[in-house]
Amino acid sequence: MLKYIIISILLSLSPFGEAKVGLPYALLNGVNIYLALLLCLIANILIFPLMYFFLNSLNRYFFRWRPYKKSAVFVARRAKNGAKKGIHKYGYWGLMLFVMIPLPGSGVYAGTIVSYIFRFEKGKAFLANTVGIILSSIIVWSITLASMGKTYL
Repeated sequence: MLKYIIISILLSLSPFGEAKVGLPYALLNGVNIYLALLLCLIANILIFPLMYFFLNSLNRYFFRWRPYKKSAVFVARRAKNGAKKGIHKYGYWGLMLFVMIPLPGSGVYAGTIVSYIFRFEKGKAFLANTVGIILSSIIVWSITLASMGKTYL
């Protein structure tokens, strides 16, 4: 059981799935439904401060290397183009909705990059990302439980 919990937390921290992958993995491997939601949610919320620290400090240092710079510019353009319309029109609400959509490429990693690129206030951006993560996780959690034939209330 502990193995499945650790793997689901690591999947929730991963940029390749976040809690959208960690939650179903935990639930399908028999982890308590509430424990899985709580741990995957906390792991996913922790990404914002870690990514913001990286973008503020380490990113400037690594930008000197051409391969890193090239890939960082590619990721930044992709995040900016994907969120541009909604973010400019709706601001923090748009950021929250962008993070909330439970599809690949629209999670907290992209939301943090978008917050950094559009120079959102850190506290408000964290709140928008957190609310988006919570809503996205509840959607994924509910759909996974429904597909497993379980009730959660």
